[in-house]
This record gives sequence, structure tokens and C-alpha cells, in this order.
Amino acid sequence: MSTPITVAYGDGIGPEIMEATLHVLREAGAQIKIETIEVGERIYNQGASSGILPSAWETLRRNKVLLKAPITTPQGKGYKSLNVTMRKALGLYANIRPTQAYHPFVKTNHPKMDLVIVRENEEDLYAGIEYHQSHDVYESVKLITKSGSERIIRYAFEYAVQNNRKKITCMSKDNIMKISDGMFHNTFETMAKEYPQIAIDHYIIDIGAARIASRPEIFDVIVTENLYGDIISDIAADVSGSVGLAGSSNIGEDFAMFEAIHGSAPDISGQNIANPSGILQSAVMMMIHIGQSDIASTIHNAWLRTLEDGVHTPDIYRKEISKQKVGTKEFAEAVVKNLGNKPSSLPAVAYKKTERAKAAVKTGLAAATAKKELNGVDMYVCWTGDVNELGEKVQRLAEGELILKTLSNKGLKAWPEMDTSGMHLTDQFRCRFRVPNGQTTTHGAITALLDRAQKAGLDFTKAENLYFFDGVAGYTLSQGQ
Repeated sequence: MSTPITVAYGDGIGPEIMEATLHVLREAGAQIKIETIEVGERIYNQGASSGILPSAWETLRRNKVLLKAPITTPQGKGYKSLNVTMRKALGLYANIRPTQAYHPFVKTNHPKMDLVIVRENEEDLYAGIEYHQSHDVYESVKLITKSGSERIIRYAFEYAVQNNRKKITCMSKDNIMKISDGMFHNTFETMAKEYPQIAIDHYIIDIGAARIASRPEIFDVIVTENLYGDIISDIAADVSGSVGLAGSSNIGEDFAMFEAIHGSAPDISGQNIANPSGILQSAVMMMIHIGQSDIASTIHNAWLRTLEDGVHTPDIYRKEISKQKVGTKEFAEAVVKNLGNKPSSLPAVAYKKTERAKAAVKTGLAAATAKKELNGVDMYVCWTGDVNELGEKVQRLAEGELILKTLSNKGLKAWPEMDTSGMHLTDQFRCRFRVPNGQTTTHGAITALLDRAQKAGLDFTKAENLYFFDGVAGYTLSQGQ
């Protein structure tokens, strides 16, 4: 029985590489029933800020599987990323990006590279929560949840087990973001105890990214947060030989989307020179997901054999190794001719037969077992005058149990007893009010404080409550405090 899927041809080179991919799928005997939707640039230009119409959502929710070519998001004018919108609306929390070297047929300095990046797909800075708070300050909110971290880390371990991977590396920046990234790292360390057969290690993201660029062969599976995963995925794809060869899957509990990691490349659209390999590799992942692993193996092996034959598109063509420079259509035809053949030097693949891929990992919200106590508030105030004058003015607002402890600017302590003459101050200060140790405050006390600030003529932009969880502070100190 054919599996219904939704196909989006996309923008730029999208229609060319998608048609080439569908041709290979048809010739390989893929049992799929295709419904097409239009998304992207033309829909944006019709006034749909997210690049998709309601009728397309209906098709997606009915078929549950999407094969999507790259799209173009117009710059400015409040347009939202369609990819981010789809990932959130369909619950596609896991982004899987395998990256492999195809030496010597695709030029690379890392012939033994074979890694998979498992990237959290819904949270982090990609939540798109931003504010212009003062004349000088712009804010992006990074949201990392306990439940989301547990889910993506669990998925990474399950992926490693099912695909015979031996090691998982967690990458974070918990030396700086001790609460959010610290929680992600700690969750990884805790969950790893359930998988003793999988080796683990951890890298701070900056040196981790450097190691992917210089020694990618030391990694097997990498699990990380959204922004870090996006960056290192492109690094990995580039050092493997070509971003144009990499596909990806976006997996949720009920839906799945498969797409190349590269963009729509409008500068070369319509020229029949684009490499369809990225979307073809995504289609292979899709075939595994819908339970047609034999077709996935046939296509993947034919593609590997085509690389070995030296039939290459311009982006990977090299005179010393390539035999024939071909266009998009001709490359697809070469893959079709190799259906049933296997590579002779590159490792052949044999994907496991499944009725259909298992549903993504299901986890609920983090259990609310910790004792939560309100300990104070950070009030953010716009101010361009003397720091000591601001300190005295804000200090007069303190009443009852709330006591002004510090003023900070860009996370650095600025008052009291701080020489700010060498600091580059901005026009927003964080005023931290806390109660004495062992005490708690109330929301009423905080709103009364904000009311006094308003009456004093202070321009406060926001307030962040300060909490303790089981006696542990849920907030960080200022630098220099």
C-alpha cells in the first residue's frame, strides 16, 4: 500500500532538485502517494507572513510526512522563517543531520569522517522572542526547558542504540550559561547512566566546533541545543566536502519533515547545474521513516556508485578524479541507471527493515517536585545619568523585606562600591532587590515596588522574579559581585 506524503517544490533551485529526486524515487519503486503544496516566496508575497496557507496545513496534518525543497524567506518586513514555524507547529523537536566523507570521490581533508548531529529543534534563541528595550539595548531571550532537553537527549541515546553508534558527545556553553546550559549538560550526564553501553563525553561548544573542523573523525553522535546545532551542522557538512550533499530529518511524535540543509540558491536556479544530492539523501531518510528501508538502501547505494563512477555535478567536479561533469537532470539519470548496483570502494548500506519508524520519544513536562520560593526581583531601568545618583534613587524605593543589593550593567556590577570610569555602560541597568537569607517575598510586594518606581519617575522596562528551587538560587550573580 502506498504511503501518502506531502511534497513542497520550494524556491530557487528547489523545483529542479525536487523533480530530480522524485524521478529517482519513482524509478526505484517507492510506494508513495504524493500531494503537493506551495510554500515559500510566492506565498510570502501574497501577504502570508509565515509563507504557508491554511490549506497547506490541512494537507500536512493529514499526511504527516513532508519532503520539502529549500525556500526563500524575504528579508525584513516581519516575515517569519517557514522552517521554524513548521518545526514548532508540527512538534518537530529533533533535527537529525548525518554527515559523512566520500573520499576520494569528494574532496575532503577528513576521509574517515562519519558523524551524526542530533539538534534540539524548537527552543533556544530560535523561539524568536526579542525586545527593543531602550535606545541602546536589544534583547533576545534564550529559552531552554528541562522537558525539551530530556526529550532530545533521550532521542540521541535511542538513535545511537538503534543505529549501532558507540559514543555520544554533548556540546554546551555551561561555563558561561551555568543555569540553562548547565541544566542541559547535567541532564545528559544523568540520562547517560541508563545507557552504559554508550560512551559519552562533553565539549564546550567553541572548542567542540573547532574540533569538528579539525578532527571530525573523533566524533560519532553529537547532541546539542538549537543554535549550536545549526552552526556545527554547517561546519560538519562543509568539512566533509560539500554542504550540497547533506540531508536532514525533522522528527516529532506525530509528524516528520525531510529537507536538504542548503538554501534555495536563486543565483543558479534554472541552469540545470544544482546538485540534487542533499534532497535525495533526505528522501532516503524519509523512506526509512515510512518503513521502506529496502528502497532507501537501493537508492543510497546507487547514489554512492554514481559518485564512484565519477559522474559529478559542478560543485564537486574535479578534473583529477571526476569522469563526467553533468547537470541536475543528468545526475539523477545516472543514479537511476545504477539502481540495483552497489559501490565497490565506499561502504554499501543495508538499512534495517521496519514496518514504520518508531514514534519519537514522548516525555512530559518536568515534574514540579522542587520547593519554589520567591526571593526577590530584578527591575530593569533605563538611565543615562550618574550611576551613584541612580543607586540612591532606587535605594529609596526599598520597603519592607525587599532590599536593594546591586546595580549591574550588561551583567557587570556597577553599584555600590564600583568604579565605573573604565566601563562602557549602556542605558539599561539591572536593579536587584532581594530579601534576607531564609526569607521570602510576595508578588504583592514586588508590584508595590514597581508602583513606587513608576511614581518616582523611573523608566523601568521589565522585571524578572528571583526564585529559589529546593534552596538553590535560580538566578546568577553579576560579574564582579
